[in-house]
Amino acid sequence: MSTLPPCPQCHSEFTYEDGGLFVCPECAHEWSAEAAASGEPELRVYRDSVGNVLQDGDTVTVIKDLKLKGSAGVVKVGTKVKNIRLVDRDHDIDCKIDGFGAMSLKTEFVKKV
Repeated sequence: MSTLPPCPQCHSEFTYEDGGLFVCPECAHEWSAEAAASGEPELRVYRDSVGNVLQDGDTVTVIKDLKLKGSAGVVKVGTKVKNIRLVDRDHDIDCKIDGFGAMSLKTEFVKKV
């Protein structure tokens, strides 16, 4: 039986030790032995394009024209997005944009108002 901790991101049991780090071969996440020993999950801080901390319910503006996949539409610069919801996925923000509907955005393309 392995005494190594499971991966904190994908919960894979197939972790291995590489020097002073633990490595997950399934998601390529690396973490230190001290982080594994503390057992406390790390809280993720979401920041906009200029470094402001974002929270659920904030209002942001789009800083770049964003082309929509599968559509000919474009979300224009300066579009206000109200009441955002932060999620832990590849796109950090779930929101509804007037005229477009529900969509996901990355924090690097928005600025807090």
